[in-house]
Amino acid sequence: MAELDELEIIKYAQQGDQDAFAKLFQIHYSFLYKYVLKMTLNQQTAEDLVQDTMLKGYDNIKKYNGQSKFSTWLITIATRLYLDQQRKKKREWFWQKNESVELSRSLNWKLAYKGFEWSDIMEGFEKLKSEVRAAILLKHYYGYTNEEIGNMMGIREGTVKSRIHNGMKELRKELMQDG
Repeated sequence: MAELDELEIIKYAQQGDQDAFAKLFQIHYSFLYKYVLKMTLNQQTAEDLVQDTMLKGYDNIKKYNGQSKFSTWLITIATRLYLDQQRKKKREWFWQKNESVELSRSLNWKLAYKGFEWSDIMEGFEKLKSEVRAAILLKHYYGYTNEEIGNMMGIREGTVKSRIHNGMKELRKELMQDG
């Protein structure tokens, strides 16, 4: 594929060109993986989820309508797949194990947030419910609007606001106890 812009590559992928989809995968893999890793806090889960996201994207490429960026479309798929997985786990178990304690402590993201390092926030972040963690991550790390987050997660904008507000309140409480 010579110098094609992303919309042309998408068009070819929608027509069944596997090389075009492979190119889209290559373009967006790193961005998608970093997002999913921050959401799941688990390297293996993130790798599996990115693969599932790309498979679902491949199966549904004809449904992509260009109303949002392609990366946003992939993040929407990844977020919904992750939340579906979490709901399934919750139904299967009465408790939700947090598999990522060791990984989250080893991650050293240097994102300053109101005087705290991102790595300081991770301990409290891992205690949040997955739906709350995803909303906060999409809002404060990726800069999506509440409306966009609501569309991605399939919930109302007001629900997004309350999840972010309550989650941030919980994080502050954790940080004040530790600090």
